[in-house]
Amino acid sequence: MTVLFIDSDILLDIILNRAPFYSSSAKILALTDDPGFICCTTVHTLLNVHYVTKRQLDAKTANKAVELLVGKLRIISEGKELIEQALASSFSDFEDAVQHFAALSAKASYIITRNIKDYKNSTIPVLTAEQFLRTII
Repeated sequence: MTVLFIDSDILLDIILNRAPFYSSSAKILALTDDPGFICCTTVHTLLNVHYVTKRQLDAKTANKAVELLVGKLRIISEGKELIEQALASSFSDFEDAVQHFAALSAKASYIITRNIKDYKNSTIPVLTAEQFLRTII
């Protein structure tokens, strides 16, 4: 079983139909239908996705997008222990640290993001959607 932690930029690429990233990001999300994969994200990511989608599109679309994602993804809650790990880590960005430790708690095999540089201290392999599709699938 391969567990993928999906960062917010991948989800927003799909919802906002952002070229040239839409296609590869959509293929990653489609892996939720493959029994060999579990795709997960955090509550925080869903909040970010909703906020950005509401600002760029509208509230109805934002609600529908989050509803769809909740039905497809395993959602990780960020609790006290995870926050403490992030604060004590060597990550320079707190949000990225929280995402990393959430991915660790989910036993993620990979973090999928467009912002690889944000995860330079990750102990989990970090790939773009394109890299994952090209090298792993």
